[in-house]
Amino acid sequence: MGQMSVTHGVILAGGAGRRIGGDKATRRLAGRPLWTHVAGRLTGQLGTLAANGVTLGDLPVVADIHPALGPLSGIHASMVWAAGQGASYVLTVAVDTPFLPHDLAKRLAAAGGDIAVAQATDGLQGTTALWRTDLAEPLSAALTGGQRKVTDFANGHDLRPVLFADATPPPFFNINTVDDLAQAEAWLT
Repeated sequence: MGQMSVTHGVILAGGAGRRIGGDKATRRLAGRPLWTHVAGRLTGQLGTLAANGVTLGDLPVVADIHPALGPLSGIHASMVWAAGQGASYVLTVAVDTPFLPHDLAKRLAAAGGDIAVAQATDGLQGTTALWRTDLAEPLSAALTGGQRKVTDFANGHDLRPVLFADATPPPFFNINTVDDLAQAEAWLT
């Protein structure tokens, strides 16, 4: 399979944010809500950006079809939404990753396959991936069957890891705690 076309993306923001004390998306980083940093990193990489799980500004909201089943449920909803928009692929990213590469979509699209997943030296970044939207039906069946791990589902398909170099700040740094937020703040100042 040749290069994939990336036009649609979804910020996965449906988590409870227990370790950081609530809604991650609206936590302030450098004076702005965290989600705006993620959206800013995707500006120019995609034609349409939406949010899964919560309302983020004026982005379209993509609701889970299989609610409360974790990020895999958000990925499924993203596939269904993007397919409904006529897209063959959808890029998903987590709301807590403010340092995403500016060439993320382009590099994942160049990988081909059913699923192209970002990889850092510490492993696959399961929610930062480009998914064929026609995987929605098998993913729905997997969710109904009890599957919850993103990488477990992805490994059952033509998965293409795309290695991104280490950098400071790390491109897939996750903000899960108040200490993580302080570290991100330090990198930005």
